[in-house]
Amino acid sequence: MPDENKDKKYKLLHDRPGCIGCSACAAVAPDFWEMSDDGKSDIKGGKDKEDGWQEKDISEDEFQENMEAAESCPVNVIHLKKLENNEDLI
Repeated sequence: MPDENKDKKYKLLHDRPGCIGCSACAAVAPDFWEMSDDGKSDIKGGKDKEDGWQEKDISEDEFQENMEAAESCPVNVIHLKKLENNEDLI
């Protein structure tokens, strides 16, 4: 069975409690972001953490679209990190 995480190079993080529901991320990156019934955005297929944050490991191919989503967020609640060294990219 192949390791599906081997091509994952980045961690996508979402400070969901801080989300204001502007839907910019869902407009810019609809393959990765969706609006929830409570008016906030969610990472599609993301893992919900106890503190309300969400996370998902993504590949190089998925990076640019999510960087654009992060840059479009007016309250800076979308973050990207490199998995290899935990470096903050945005």
